[in-house]
Amino acid sequence: MIAILGPTASGKSSLAIQKAKLLNGEIISADSRLVYKGFDVATAKPTIEERQGIEHYLIDIVEPEVDYSAANFLDDAKAAIEKIRRKGKIPIVVGGTGLYFRILLEDFDLPRVEPNYKLRKELESLDTKHLHEMLKELDPTGAEKIHFNNKVKIIRAIEVCKALKKPHSEAAGKKEPEFEVEWIGLNPSNRADLYEKINQRVDEMIKKGLVEETKTLLAKHGRISNFVNTIGYQEILEYLDGEISLDEAISKIKQNTRRYAKRQLTWFRKNKLIKWE
Repeated sequence: MIAILGPTASGKSSLAIQKAKLLNGEIISADSRLVYKGFDVATAKPTIEERQGIEHYLIDIVEPEVDYSAANFLDDAKAAIEKIRRKGKIPIVVGGTGLYFRILLEDFDLPRVEPNYKLRKELESLDTKHLHEMLKELDPTGAEKIHFNNKVKIIRAIEVCKALKKPHSEAAGKKEPEFEVEWIGLNPSNRADLYEKINQRVDEMIKKGLVEETKTLLAKHGRISNFVNTIGYQEILEYLDGEISLDEAISKIKQNTRRYAKRQLTWFRKNKLIKWE
């Protein structure tokens, strides 16, 4: 198998398609937002044309209301791998969600905990600072690894701690990796170039109708968690609410995306098997 990973806007999708053509492969998306139907412009989801006839899996598979967990990804990705292998082709896993790579291709054994929607509703009403402090009390080690503004991940970590009655960081175990993987990481040597690509991508998103897409999703789904906690939508919602100007929203998307790319690189660098290009 081949794994292609790296920060947003680094060219992962293009490289994956090149590899798939060259090696008779098919692509499995490892991106926590591409699974959602309608999340197109903000996620830079590859269009049918951009996929160039290469079969892609785990894109547009659930509605935004669905709580698509890492465990769901693990099950669906394994099914996709089996399907691709039965065709005599090579599975190529590509994306930027570090946890997905860890549970599928590395040695991370994820505890399976069912969602507690009543608890989530209670926690949703609290601000992220309060939630992060709560997580620190339950799991100091785990809290250090989650950004204090990532409300979705903080709530999930609290949920797991309470369900297992122990820190989330202690619940996760180790397993033997199931697959032989060629790891390819895209790491732009010049950080300024990556940030410029991110800025250009955001400008292109606006041209492609990010504001209109946000309005459509808001009308169809309301302010559900997966929507309001996605970079791109959350900033445009602030604009639509009259809290900031469009220019300020665009600037915030660029800033938040750059920060996200930095966190992605920090996560991926922990994997010493990756060959960086």
